[in-house]
Amino acid sequence: MNRREKIFRRLREGADVPVLILGGGINGAGLLRELALQGVDCLLVDKSDFVAGASSKSSRMIHGGLRYLERREFHLVRESLFERNRLLDNAPHVVTPLKTTIPLTSRLGGLLRSALIFLGLPVRPGERGVVPVKVGLWFYDFITRKDRHTPTHRLTRCGEALRAMPGLRTDIVATATYWDAWISQAERLCVEIIQDARAAHAGCEALNYVRPTGLEDGAVALEDRVTGETIRLRPRVLVNATGAWVDLTNAALGTETRFLGGTKGSHLVIDCEPLRASLDGQMVYYQHRDGRVCIVFPFADKVIMGSTDLRVDDPDEAHCDADEIAYMFETLRGVFPHVGLSRKDIVHVFCGVRPLPRAEGQVLANVSRGHSLRTIEPEGDRPFPIVCLIGGKWTTFRRFAEETADDVLARLGRTRQHSTEHLPIGGGRDFPVGEARRADWIARVAGHSGVSPERVAVLLSRYGTVAEDFAAAEADDERRLETLGDYTLAEIARIAATEDVEHLADLICRRSTIALLGQATEPVLRELASVIGAALGWKNATMEREVADALAEVRLP
Repeated sequence: MNRREKIFRRLREGADVPVLILGGGINGAGLLRELALQGVDCLLVDKSDFVAGASSKSSRMIHGGLRYLERREFHLVRESLFERNRLLDNAPHVVTPLKTTIPLTSRLGGLLRSALIFLGLPVRPGERGVVPVKVGLWFYDFITRKDRHTPTHRLTRCGEALRAMPGLRTDIVATATYWDAWISQAERLCVEIIQDARAAHAGCEALNYVRPTGLEDGAVALEDRVTGETIRLRPRVLVNATGAWVDLTNAALGTETRFLGGTKGSHLVIDCEPLRASLDGQMVYYQHRDGRVCIVFPFADKVIMGSTDLRVDDPDEAHCDADEIAYMFETLRGVFPHVGLSRKDIVHVFCGVRPLPRAEGQVLANVSRGHSLRTIEPEGDRPFPIVCLIGGKWTTFRRFAEETADDVLARLGRTRQHSTEHLPIGGGRDFPVGEARRADWIARVAGHSGVSPERVAVLLSRYGTVAEDFAAAEADDERRLETLGDYTLAEIARIAATEDVEHLADLICRRSTIALLGQATEPVLRELASVIGAALGWKNATMEREVADALAEVRLP
């Protein structure tokens, strides 16, 4: 009996579930871990795979939010920088400092516009000059002066900047360089948080591909999309952490709300070595003439660029279209005018919907990225409250989950027992920081497992210290995939067996960077399906269907 079958058996037998969390993105997963550490029994379900929504389709920035300053969101910037540093400490296997450069084409440009935005007027942001950017970066450095995790900012004159970054537009007067952070494998970190929650408390569980279908006699009906079975639960508290789907989820539960006003953000993954070389290992953060903030940064041997900001009504219909691709190419030409890109350079496209609070009449770029709770108290046939998570961003998920957990604990008449502020996540636990410690760790694991040091280094870069378990799985079998030689059969089989993989797309899109790097070709998918199929007992017809579905998910627009 696998994990899924065991969970459903317990639920059918009437297991008590005081807290039901809908939504397996980073906010839902973070809350599951918070409650697990307090010993609260709870169940998290997601209608799709874990982290299949915006949490896996963000810009991958772990940042303070420099542009929030002109909107007077000082608290959000402080909170974001604090949480950024916590992630640098707690998840060093996937969150690392990122050198960031802003090209500046004037000295005083944007001062009046920034002042008007600061006063709360509905003004669209525009390009900013040296002085306003300098003020913002000084504030960044000031906030983190007692918790310094990254170098302080600096300004570079035009000539030196162009020598350091060839291909950059030549009409700049200077560049500003500062440090934030980024997350290399956002999807895996979310899965690791769920696994940590399970390990912390046996009464906490999570199921993907389970959706709420409505209320029946005061109980929530949940349909297992894998088996077709429906179960009914009567939680004391229901938490709606479905992101851009919050209002749709409430409607399914018989409650009409208008909390969200989501916008879609599309990104491109580009295979362009001249552009990657020009970036010199850093991110370029720039503003297009329409006020939209854009980014471009190296990712493995590719480049990620984005993004757009367009209002959407139905998050299930959000996708990157041809106009967005043309727009992103246009924004890049404004910064690297001589880098010629075409659609053939695109290896992957991803699009997510930001769960922003509804803000009628506001300029989209000025809508707050902060988070809040909205609670629908019990009424009619619904005996439990619905606690809705509104807004938020990757950087501050821990704080948002902490605040939500404290609200839930109060409703249950319980108090907090443990904090996650300094709690390592997954493969970040006992992570060897520094070349000497890293070399010692690799040598130790290689010696115990018999796996080559080179292979252990690869596993460490992917899984953090959980790489030791992967190395043990490969101890007797280091056979590589024929189509993707950087992965082994044992590695793929272990992911399939231990990380809630239900479909081939789960593995290539949310348990690895295979799709993100444009490696999900049909031959690769067929070989992966055979390995996963052997681990999960798939029949030939199932493998064929999974390959077709995965190809459809990664198909370029």
